Amino acid sequence: MLRMGLREANQHFAKAIKAVKAGQEVVLTERGKPIATIKPLTASENGDAAVRRLEVAGFLRPAQKKAPLPAWPPRLLKGPPLSHTLMEEREQS
Repeated sequence: MLRMGLREANQHFAKAIKAVKAGQEVVLTERGKPIATIKPLTASENGDAAVRRLEVAGFLRPAQKKAPLPAWPPRLLKGPPLSHTLMEEREQS
């Protein structure tokens, strides 16, 4: 278990995450008193299960819309390609 003060965790967040990826728990402290723990997800808990657990705990709210946004069809424009127009504009400048 790794203990880090809030200032150190803020300045060296990558160090804390590296420890978590290595399987360690990181205890965040404020003035020497533990206030939070960063720990790796258990092997049985995938991303979806973690999201559901956080929703139940009240840390996340479920999305209002379940369906993905529709894919907009590409718009076909008349005239020369935009890249040609941009090159002409740059040459004139």
